[in-house]
Amino acid sequence: QVQLVESGGGSVQRGGSLRLSCAASGRTLSSRTMGWFRQAPGKDREFVTAIRWNGWNGAPTSYADSVKGRFSISRDNTRKTVYLQMNSLKPEDTAVYYCASRVGEITDRTYGYDSWGQGTQVTVSS
Repeated sequence: QVQLVESGGGSVQRGGSLRLSCAASGRTLSSRTMGWFRQAPGKDREFVTAIRWNGWNGAPTSYADSVKGRFSISRDNTRKTVYLQMNSLKPEDTAVYYCASRVGEITDRTYGYDSWGQGTQVTVSS
């Protein structure tokens, strides 16, 4: 497992932008997938996006249909940090956003991840 700490949440109006950060520490991050999930009140936790940590072999990504074209995931290997850039935010993006990590390939299933951050609140008003 790795330790994950999210930051960057807040409140914005519709159409605004936010950038979330997830700082990782602990075991090596090689061959680990880093993902973002979110959970709105009364709803299940859902997949948002993930990036594979492949080192020199590139960084495959995956996005939920609901955020494609608006959200972008990236990582800084030196800082062991993953970022979620969120643009054109909508009220339905309001949720607690969680960073997660797993060994192996990208999956959108929550049970596939062995490390989770504490979450950061994102609120989008209309």
